[in-house]
Amino acid sequence: MSAGETMEPTPLTARRGAALAGTVRVPGDKSTSHRALILGLLSIGETRVEGLLEGEDVLRTAQACRQLGATVERQGQGRWSVRGVGIGGLPEPQGLLDFGNAGTGVRLMMGVVGGHPITATFDGDASLRTRPMRRILDPVALMGAKVVAAVEGGRLPVTLAGAREAMPIVYRTPVASAQIKSAVLLAGLAAPGTTVVIETEASRDHTERMLGHFGAKVVSEPDGPHGRKITLRGQPELVPAAVAVPADPSSAAFPMVAALIVPGSDILLADVMTNPLRTGLMTTLREMGAAIVPEEAKSDGGEAMAGLRVRSTPLRGVEVPAERAPSMIDEYPVLAVAASFAEGTTVMRGLKELRVKESDRLAATAAMLRVNGIEAEIAGDDLFVHGRGHAAGGGLVATRMDHRIAMSALVLGLAAQRPVTIDDGAFIATSFPGFADMMRRLGGEVGNG
Repeated sequence: MSAGETMEPTPLTARRGAALAGTVRVPGDKSTSHRALILGLLSIGETRVEGLLEGEDVLRTAQACRQLGATVERQGQGRWSVRGVGIGGLPEPQGLLDFGNAGTGVRLMMGVVGGHPITATFDGDASLRTRPMRRILDPVALMGAKVVAAVEGGRLPVTLAGAREAMPIVYRTPVASAQIKSAVLLAGLAAPGTTVVIETEASRDHTERMLGHFGAKVVSEPDGPHGRKITLRGQPELVPAAVAVPADPSSAAFPMVAALIVPGSDILLADVMTNPLRTGLMTTLREMGAAIVPEEAKSDGGEAMAGLRVRSTPLRGVEVPAERAPSMIDEYPVLAVAASFAEGTTVMRGLKELRVKESDRLAATAAMLRVNGIEAEIAGDDLFVHGRGHAAGGGLVATRMDHRIAMSALVLGLAAQRPVTIDDGAFIATSFPGFADMMRRLGGEVGNG
């Protein structure tokens, strides 16, 4: 689907059925998949990737890497080869770079282009065109890039002229965002000297870990009570490195919560990434009383992973502190579903970043709950969910072109008293192709609306 086009809606319905059981591996981590392709592009030689997420978002990044000079080939299920052109070797792309719904892909690639003396036009679908890009364009402009054209507010489509001679900067991120940090570091690869990013609240560190895996000199150290200072030495020669992509914890969140709230369930989720900056949901669910037990822990390519045994468990309401948000920002909609089946009120604080996701995800989450008979309210940037140990269901959920709202609503339907229908499940493929099939393999009743 090209920029600006829409897909035919695909309604889906989930209904309560038997307990969930079995062993599954959710798709590869989306964050790692994007970065493996991009660092393969910026290396000279062949990078082999195993377990790549073959969702629409990542495939858009793969295509952009091709347009920027890399040879990117699929060699089997989840197995990909990237032959890169190296830092400084990117040609001017032919045609616009169409990222569909991929917010991570477009923002990281703006950093790559921002550090190179080339001009590229970035675009995406109707949802991506509403999302703010100024937070990326401002720091890369400090490094020498220029915004040639953009929609009001720095939104897509954006034409960006990269720096003729990229300059290193010291940049303090205005919000905890791995995308902002990563864009600055990726632009900094082309700059001489050292580029420094300072975060008040630590965000996901996949870029720093993978840069080190590919041979860059990067140091991450504490800065303040919750922050990090990342220092990157510019103009390295990145060395191709094999990448084994772990299962995506954000995708694992959906069968995980489903198993907790569908009575009698017992499942095993294989090879889930357990990077401590991605485990906020597991921490919170355990505080709620969840039975989530790690098995067979291991490490590959700088990322820890483990099997996760999940059994249905009575849950209780808790308060989730704002400083935990960066480690679970994508999981709040499905946490809200878990909170709906808990006893008592769950308070989720500091959710400002949810307002600038694929939808206003904070408003969309509250609406998803309310239409299914669950009491929820928003106060400032906080979400309150009043759980009663069960949920009525029976609602039609407006997904707002948001894959995580769509999957969260279907998880709700698996345990609610009445079926839950979503208006469109087409966008689930951006991050979790085969989601409905996987839930059916576990015993969940998910079907066409």
